[in-house]
Amino acid sequence: MLNFTALPPLSLYIHVPWCVKKCPYCDFNSHKSPDSLPEIAYVDALIRDLEQEVPTVWGRTVQSIFIGGGTPSLLSAQAYDRLFSGVRALVPLSTHAEITLEANPGTVEIHRFEDYRALGINRLSIGVQSFNDDALNKLGRIHDSRQAIKAIEMAHKVGFDNVNLDLMFGLPNQTATTARQDIETALALEPSHISYYQLTMEPNTLFHQQPPTLPDEDDIIDWQLDSQQRLAQAGYMHYEVSAYAKNKQQCQHNLNYWTFGDYIGIGAGAHGKISDAAKQSITRRSKQKQPQAYLEHAGRDSLIQTNETIAQRDLGFEFMLNALRLTDGFPTPLFYQHTGLAISHISKQLDHAEREGLITHDIHRICPTAKGQQYLNTLIELFLPE
Repeated sequence: MLNFTALPPLSLYIHVPWCVKKCPYCDFNSHKSPDSLPEIAYVDALIRDLEQEVPTVWGRTVQSIFIGGGTPSLLSAQAYDRLFSGVRALVPLSTHAEITLEANPGTVEIHRFEDYRALGINRLSIGVQSFNDDALNKLGRIHDSRQAIKAIEMAHKVGFDNVNLDLMFGLPNQTATTARQDIETALALEPSHISYYQLTMEPNTLFHQQPPTLPDEDDIIDWQLDSQQRLAQAGYMHYEVSAYAKNKQQCQHNLNYWTFGDYIGIGAGAHGKISDAAKQSITRRSKQKQPQAYLEHAGRDSLIQTNETIAQRDLGFEFMLNALRLTDGFPTPLFYQHTGLAISHISKQLDHAEREGLITHDIHRICPTAKGQQYLNTLIELFLPE
């Protein structure tokens, strides 16, 4: 039986499903944009979607907003102005809310940065991926290194002091030299946050069907370790598997995900997770995935594609799946606060993980060891329900 004495923090995720071009490695819910984006209709649908969610979070304050995609920077500032007006009319928004918008370094999107900043968006996440033009071409990106650099410079120029830069490694034809050049270029641009992750061949992608030739895995590991050391030297704290922050500017929205907080998900294919103190339950739901279907079903019960209560036996795994990605782990009481279960629910698995040298744990904190971080999948699997 769950026993929530307080509910976890609440975030809002907004999905914009369109891209100029679908990248061959991308497994997100993204679709090639039509010649004319249905901005007005989509914003109206998002507001109706949120209206349906309000009864599940009545009275709770939204602590962060993340607008992901797709390419959210394809939508105009006017569209976001209407959207934010609708959001503020429906849910309380913290005065210190982190509001992130994902952006690509395309020329059209860059010129909107100043308007986005004026609307209250205070964090940009720029999908650079690489500063090597050959690598960008092989990744199917529509920008070049010059545009990527210009986008970050423009973000700083218009007043964004919280900028994330997405960077990949293990790319086709990448070498130790080009991998290091990517890191050095990124550091020279002084983003507050860097998401640095390995290219993977995800199912249902073109790269999975037609895999490119990738560097040797041992070389990739060496580059990763070298880059991590360089990031640390430059003052970036490695706080999650793929996340590095300077000046304590960790992504608050993602931290809420990783610590099993609650989030409303609106938009085509968006997922949400909500705790209910009255019912003592935690529910996940998702929305219609195809943009046209989303527009057609907005405001109706049929907009919700899946709606499932998480079984109590699965909660330990669900929590640890993300929380163990944090390099400093988490306070032990957080497990009870965000699952409604006593820590004894997973004490057997914790003891096993500690015997294997994968974690340290006591009444104050649970933390993956260096070995646990290296063998993270093995560690997480220990918490699968029997």
